[in-house]
Amino acid sequence: MALRNGFPLEDKMVSASDLSTFGRLKKIYTRVWSFGNSVNVGSKSSFAFPSLNGVFAIGSFLTFLLAVCCAYFYLFPDLQPIVRSYAIPSSVDSISRCNLFEGKWIRDESYPLYNASDCPFAEQGFNCLANGRKDKGYFRWRWKPKDCDIPRFDVHLLLEYLRGKRVVFVGDSLSRTQWESLICMLMTGIEDKKTVYEVNGKNITKQIRYLNVRFSSHNFTIEFYRSVFLVFQSQPPRRAPKRVKLVLSLDKLDDISKEWIDADVLVFNTGHWWTKTKLFEMGVYFQISGSLKLGMPIMTGMRKALDTWASWIDSVVNPNKTVVFFRTFESSHWSGRNHNMCKVSRQPISKTKGRERSPISDTIMEVVKNISVPVTALHVTPMGAYRSDAHVGAWSDNPSVPDCSHWCLPGVPDMWNEILVSYLLQVFRISP
Repeated sequence: MALRNGFPLEDKMVSASDLSTFGRLKKIYTRVWSFGNSVNVGSKSSFAFPSLNGVFAIGSFLTFLLAVCCAYFYLFPDLQPIVRSYAIPSSVDSISRCNLFEGKWIRDESYPLYNASDCPFAEQGFNCLANGRKDKGYFRWRWKPKDCDIPRFDVHLLLEYLRGKRVVFVGDSLSRTQWESLICMLMTGIEDKKTVYEVNGKNITKQIRYLNVRFSSHNFTIEFYRSVFLVFQSQPPRRAPKRVKLVLSLDKLDDISKEWIDADVLVFNTGHWWTKTKLFEMGVYFQISGSLKLGMPIMTGMRKALDTWASWIDSVVNPNKTVVFFRTFESSHWSGRNHNMCKVSRQPISKTKGRERSPISDTIMEVVKNISVPVTALHVTPMGAYRSDAHVGAWSDNPSVPDCSHWCLPGVPDMWNEILVSYLLQVFRISP
């Protein structure tokens, strides 16, 4: 657009056209007013009649003026005053009208977004390339929604948005993977890598309870809290059966939840630990109001835990400060009769074989839908169902134990974060 004195030329055209048009209207107005005055000149006996003529004349003039204005904007719509807006790009704005999780993976040679070996916060066990994987195709795929596009990741835009903020991830090891992914993505925009550090000098481990990485150049933190069930875990009550080693208080949120409250962005997940092998076979049972519920089904227990989480969100979280997300269950690709075989493919698969659906995800979506505070569900289950090629497999720090649950970095979790960022752009109306 051409500019003059800092303003678009269209603005100048509007101003000139307005002056010309209303200059002609001024002449008409003068004639009408003069008509009213000339009629008032005469004998006193005719004073009322001429004044009435003047009122009619002025009324006619105002009607004429309104008609001219309407005709003006109808005939010259392009010359209407320009109202500048600072809305986000249409690609981001369309997200509210698009199902981001219905789509397909397309090959994109511009990926990956980072090199895991250059990122000190990428866990060694997830760096498949460094652990001996030869093919590189698994990190050259981008998720393409059916009816819109996810905005390309702009690291500098995100760094500025996060200035002075807290981003908190809460959940299991899949949440930690997403946490690591986001940090690595953000570090590509930081010149001095030493300005990014774990606040307490901790190393990343599988059992660590809390990690806090600070980007000092932009004064924000990306934090992770390990809470695999989201609710409080404790020792069993007295006189509990010997098989009960630990209890989950389904009506009480995790005791570290107080640390989450003042975050600017909260991202939750749970799911992979809600299984018989990680609960009952490990001696973990449910409890409500101090009473053991030994016969409670796992999905019933999970629903009660999520209801407790939802009540906490509604009562504690300030929606004017905090944006809340909940990521659904991440598809795994175990095979075999006992689901203990892990075969990593070379390409995304075309048939999901039911993996695009999950009762855990369905429960999460149902709970999120009924919360008063706005919560966005990151429904990643369908998109992950195609990616049997992107799991860690045997390329971990312990190759003797294959892994078809976790994902290589870079890889699928990066796409979760690109979607997360696109929602943040929409919520805060940020544009490049």
